[in-house]
Formats: sequence, structure tokens, C-alpha cells
Amino acid sequence: MKPVIALVGRSNVGKSTLFNYLTRTKDALVADRPGLTRDRIYGITRRFDDRYIVIDTGGIEPLEKSDTKESLHHLITSQAWQAVEEADIVFFMVDGSQGLVPQDEYVFAKLRQSSQKVFVLVNKADLEQARQLAGEFFKLGSEAVFEISSRTGKGVGEIFSALSPHQHSLQAPPDHGDPAAIRMAIVGRPNVGKSTLANALLGEERFITSDTPGTTRDSIAVRAERSGEVFELIDTAGVRRRSRVHDMIEKFSVVKTLQAIEAAQVAILMLDGTQEFAEQDARLAGTILDSGRALVVAVNKTDACSEEDYQAIRKGLELKLRFLDFAEQQFISATRKEGITKLMQAVSRAYAAAAIEVNTSTLTRLLESALEKFQPPLVRHQRIRLKYATQIGTCPPTFVIHGNQIARIPGSYKRYLENYFRKKLQLTGTPVQLLFRQPDNPYAGRRSKLTPRQQRTRRRLQKR
Repeated sequence: MKPVIALVGRSNVGKSTLFNYLTRTKDALVADRPGLTRDRIYGITRRFDDRYIVIDTGGIEPLEKSDTKESLHHLITSQAWQAVEEADIVFFMVDGSQGLVPQDEYVFAKLRQSSQKVFVLVNKADLEQARQLAGEFFKLGSEAVFEISSRTGKGVGEIFSALSPHQHSLQAPPDHGDPAAIRMAIVGRPNVGKSTLANALLGEERFITSDTPGTTRDSIAVRAERSGEVFELIDTAGVRRRSRVHDMIEKFSVVKTLQAIEAAQVAILMLDGTQEFAEQDARLAGTILDSGRALVVAVNKTDACSEEDYQAIRKGLELKLRFLDFAEQQFISATRKEGITKLMQAVSRAYAAAAIEVNTSTLTRLLESALEKFQPPLVRHQRIRLKYATQIGTCPPTFVIHGNQIARIPGSYKRYLENYFRKKLQLTGTPVQLLFRQPDNPYAGRRSKLTPRQQRTRRRLQKR
């Protein structure tokens, strides 16, 4: 499972800015006023080689005697300390331009009482005043003090380099059981029928089912066999909108669900066919897509759907989940065990597509065929030249296309190539990553412009 990083500190020290930088998103609101972040925000790092789950928190301030448990100040601070309990690593952020203040000493003293590893991040190191005051934070006694800029990312890479030696101690070794088994996570909003589907696949009441949302609060892996295929089934807790998640135990379940997606090879996104698709469904689908996992969409409770409902479901999928057009859609009834076989067949196809390996000659022929059908655009009256393609990874399939002027290839042409490769290789149910690289030697592959006489002279000299 991926380690969890919590960003904590006083208000307005740059936690949300760093969160957005690490996740390459704008999920956390950023403004030059304190108290903007209140609840915890979860994301997955998209920078550097290692992947972590990162939590943004509101500002921690010393509680006043007048603060009640229901006060906003108390609730925000409690959320931050709960994030510390969830985390394996704590990034304690401070404002370098203000120097060491009593509030920082108060928060750090409490952090030292926790069992988590604490890194002190002195933010705003791109300012001259911050660089002059950065030395004050060594008074805290921390062995890990880093000067960074959450706005530009300066110094952040050094932190993750320092984390690498601790990676194995922070991360529990994955127990994949049978290496031939397909690791599969069932994810979705609460009460969509995830545990009911898991029980139907296992043929027994292995997981507790209830009409009460949030019944499942942990991710449980169980081995199952279906139609000759072996699966390692991970039933996960439902993920609700952050504003509706108040129970601390359910907050932990969000982390477990994100970790289950990272550990799986195929994710089944379960939707409730009796309800309108919500924004949370799309956000969860985006998380699966960003993780690079193969995906199958399962619309449950279709036994209670009419023909009009089916049309509304298909319209909703087209409108709200159009970016999942590569994934197969299966209509099932978990309670009646209808459509389960077809669903698992779709899972097998998605896994096979994600694990496909294609040799360079085949990929290059596909590239040449794509170029014949639709040439790249002209750039400054010169045609973009794409020379050959090779595969560098699986799950998801990752292809590299080598050529020149790759920085000028428009997004529409990249999508054309991605769709062409997907169609010709029958990559249904898996994301495809297409990378573009330019040779280090710009003259590599060019024909010699020497005259025949010069070429003979060169060959003669080489023989000597």
C-alpha cells in the first residue's frame, strides 16, 4: 500500500499550494487569506518517481478556552490532527518569510509526540527574507529541515529523494498471493452494491451487506475463481463527497480505497442504476484513470430499471463519463447474480489489454500506417517527422514515439494516434499512455550528404 503524507501547519503557510503542485491539480483552493481550507482533501502525487497519497489540511492554531467542540476553529484543528493519525509521514510547513513563531513551536511540539516521521518544510524560500530567516527553524531540533517554494516547486524534489531510503519501512510489502491472479478492486459510492457483488462472485456471504451507507470500512482481499480465471478480490469502502464525511473511521476508509486502487490491476467502478450519476462518480472515475488502472464500469440494480431508465443511464454515461469511452459497460444485478459472468469476462479482457506487450517492429508498422492515413501538420512549412515507436511499460500500456519537432505536435493529433493504436491493438478497458521523444543527436538517422568519392575515401581511411 502507498504511504500517506499529511500536510500540516499554521494557516496560510502554503499547504494547499504544495498539495496542488504535488498532485498536478487545482483541487485545493488557494488564496492569500487564512482559513480557506477546512476539511481534509485527498490526492495522489503525480510528480517524481514514487507515488504517495497526500492529504491537505486546514491551519492548526492553539485552541482557546472559549472554543467549544462545535466551534469552527475546533473542528478545523481536529481535522488536521486526524490527518496526522492517518499519515505515515508528516510535512510540517512553516512560513520562512515570518521566521519561527510561537505557534510553530506549539504545533511541532505536539507533532513530536506522534509516531510519524516529521519533515520541516520552510516555505517561500524563493524570497530573500525567507532565506535569511530559514536558519531559525533548526532550533526546533528536527533532523529533516528543507527550504522549498510550494509555488515554484523549488527544493521539493530533494524531499522525495530523502524519502526514498524510508520507502520500504513506510510501505507495507504487498501480499499479492498467487502471481497469476488478477488483482481487482470494486469501488464506488456507498450503498451501490459493492459487497453484494463481492458475495455473488465468491458464492458466499463473505462481506457484510446493509442498506446503511458506510457498512464496509476496510479494504479486504479475498481469492476467488470464476470461469477458470483466478481473481484477488478487494472489496472497498464507499467514497462519499468530502463535505458528507464526518466520521473519523470513514475518513480512514477513503485512504484505504485510494490504496486499494493503487494495489489493483483492474478496477470495477460500480454505479447505481436507480440513481442519477453524481459528480463523485466522475471524480472517482478520474482517480482510477489517473492511476493508470484497467477499468470496467458496472451499472448495478438493473433489475429495478425500466426501458426509460436504461435510456437515461446510457445518456448519463455519455454525458458525465464520456472520458471513459475506452471502458466496457456492463449492466448487472448483484442481488440476482445477473450479468456477473459477462462482467468478469470484461475484467479479463481489460487485464489482458493492460498487460499486452508489442514488439517495436509491429508498433513501427502501426505508426507508419497511421501516418499514411493522416499526416502530421506542417510546422513552419516543415512536416513533423515521426520515425518509429517502441513500448516501455505495461499496466497501462506505455508507448514512446520518436521523431522531431515533438513539442509542436498538437493535442488533436496525439489523440488521433492514441485512438489509432487502441483500435488496431484492441486495447479495450485500459488507459493508453503515449509519450513523444526526440533523439539526442538531431542528425541521427539522416542520410549522408557526402559525394561518392568522399564516401570511398572515408571507407578507405576507416580500413586503415
